[in-house]
Amino acid sequence: MPELKISVGGRDFEVACQEGEEHFLRTAAAMLDGEASVLISQIGRMPDARMLLMSGLMLADKTAGMEDQLRAALARIAEIEADLDALRANPPKVEVPVIPSAVTDTLAEIAARAEALADKVEDEA
Repeated sequence: MPELKISVGGRDFEVACQEGEEHFLRTAAAMLDGEASVLISQIGRMPDARMLLMSGLMLADKTAGMEDQLRAALARIAEIEADLDALRANPPKVEVPVIPSAVTDTLAEIAARAEALADKVEDEA
């Protein structure tokens, strides 16, 4: 079992972890160290146990906030998916305007008259 030396709040600790988990431990230690550094800069020196407890609580608070945001995002995704499912089940009807047959008949008659006039002008020329 690998043992790592991590630094939290300017203090070194020896910690053991499972094989292959070293990266995760270093990442977690860096997060804890970041919170401890904030505490130390605001409060000053404090006992290890208190520093670690307060740093852990600060991280837990951030995690709880992120979990709330995640729950809200997942709920919103579920709403959007439900809306999409409803649209797929009952797609909206799109009405396409239809040109009345009287208009097309009139246009055809005008075109025929224009062709007749063109033929007449051509014949006379």
